[in-house]
Amino acid sequence: MHLPDLRAFLSELSENNQRAWMAMNKPRYDILRKEFLELTSALIDWLKHIDPAIANTNPAKAIFRINRDIRFSHDKSPYKTTFSASVVPDGRKKPSEGGGPAYYFQFNAQGILLFAVGEYMPPTHRLKQIRDQLISDGDGFLMAINKAEFRSHFPEMLSEGQLVKVPRTYPADHSMGEWLKYKNFIAVNEIQYVGMTAPEVVDRLLTAFRCAQPLIQWLRSSHQRTCKFT
Repeated sequence: MHLPDLRAFLSELSENNQRAWMAMNKPRYDILRKEFLELTSALIDWLKHIDPAIANTNPAKAIFRINRDIRFSHDKSPYKTTFSASVVPDGRKKPSEGGGPAYYFQFNAQGILLFAVGEYMPPTHRLKQIRDQLISDGDGFLMAINKAEFRSHFPEMLSEGQLVKVPRTYPADHSMGEWLKYKNFIAVNEIQYVGMTAPEVVDRLLTAFRCAQPLIQWLRSSHQRTCKFT
């Protein structure tokens, strides 16, 4: 993938986020999208050796559409200014539907590659499963996220939307109380992709995603293990 061309396209799109501009630049977009699909395919081909669960993921279904859903938004800009993908076992593009942890990455117009692993804003039933797992196997979660290698690639867990208090269905004084307040269970990082080649990007993502396997597996195990506190 020609990353300088991608950044130039996204930068121009940011300044000209209109359907007329996109129509004139559709050939550029088509080439870049094809290249992004090839990069995503290459990533999945390597990643499936680390995580066989995603072996049958369709790369085309992993890629997000560039069109924005503006029906309920004050911002009527028709296009996203990122190229992004979410790799999950069943190929769904929205891990928020409760399908379990995802491998996510996106390129933006500022030359930033954001990559993440975990679950972003899981629905209520899924969030309960994760919180129950924190009660029954909090040590496993802490071991997964506190390893030095993991932290070197994912320095923070996203705390967006964190609750002020422990949910009332769980012991307020539990040792995992701070984590029970979380509404996201996703680790994130950002790096500059300026100057990188597509193979270097794939290698960087694979290295990071390999280190995140303990967290991925811990989150998947929470599908099976639940407990109830009243």
